[in-house]
Amino acid sequence: MAKRDADHVDRIVTQWRRERPDLDVAPLGVLGRLFRVAQLADDALAKGVEPFGLQRGWFDLLAALRRAGAPYELNPTELMKATLLSSGGMTKRLDRLVEAGLVERRPDPDDRRGTLVRLTRQGKSTIDKALEAHVANEKRLVHSLTAADRRALNSLLRTLLVQVESN
Repeated sequence: MAKRDADHVDRIVTQWRRERPDLDVAPLGVLGRLFRVAQLADDALAKGVEPFGLQRGWFDLLAALRRAGAPYELNPTELMKATLLSSGGMTKRLDRLVEAGLVERRPDPDDRRGTLVRLTRQGKSTIDKALEAHVANEKRLVHSLTAADRRALNSLLRTLLVQVESN
């Protein structure tokens, strides 16, 4: 097996093993890498959609509406579940997206106190173009993994996520 390069997390784990040999710090390696990869990937993916006029965090919200299918609308609660945003975060983001002309709010005909959020034509066009760049960027980020590695990693992460979500 070829020698692999050490990463930042390897150095942290090595330091903790030296300082606290009584502790099993192997989980730190797994979670430290997950967090670091997520942070770096999030940064790269956000930069990848900037050319479409999308600020950080807008892509996920627009994508959730687009995935909902025609007429590309959801109520704020459904959007919060789809994007894992808090109520306050959702309101602020929606206000900005409305100002940008990418979504519109309208009364929910099935709930007179409710609101629906819908992609505008401009919003649909923007998310469709940004999605193509986003998917290409995701492929670039995982290109160092073989197809088998990606499947294995995906399966392992699914198992971990199911366990963590159930806690």
